Amino acid sequence: MFQAKDGREITLRAPRWSDLDDMLEFINALVDEGVEITVNRKMTRDEEVDWLAGYLSRVEKDQGVGIVAEVDGRFVGQAQVYPKGGRSSHVGVLGISLARNYRDLGIGSELMREAEDQARRLGIEVMTLNVFATNERAIHVYEKAGYREVGRIPRHHLRDGEYIDDVIMAKDLGP
Repeated sequence: MFQAKDGREITLRAPRWSDLDDMLEFINALVDEGVEITVNRKMTRDEEVDWLAGYLSRVEKDQGVGIVAEVDGRFVGQAQVYPKGGRSSHVGVLGISLARNYRDLGIGSELMREAEDQARRLGIEVMTLNVFATNERAIHVYEKAGYREVGRIPRHHLRDGEYIDDVIMAKDLGP
């Protein structure tokens, strides 16, 4: 538990089945808001059930990291790390998202720190992430956390008729 910049108490914990409805509302709110994520349509409850089943299974089997941020018993964001396979099994891919009213409060930074700590436990030495080139706020947060741009995929995303580069960022977590 920690205190956000606005004084609210934030709990970081493992995801669970009881998060299903909050997670569905969350992803669909992000879609409605038009945030720069790869999901571009609202999810159905059945789709969210399938996604959460796979997510929880990977976390329970130590095949990935899952962390939920909670305020007053309510899901407000999450971070996940999935290790790549084979010769790249020491590399993890980070995904992180926060609800609109919980950004710029230090919650994302704490989620990243916790995700990195848990990823190290799984033997992950290098963390990567992908971000829309136009998402300057997120890129700034990632850079503050020690991530650096290591590449770009031109025209990777198509949003409202405009192509946007995908920025690939990485951080060495050490052996």
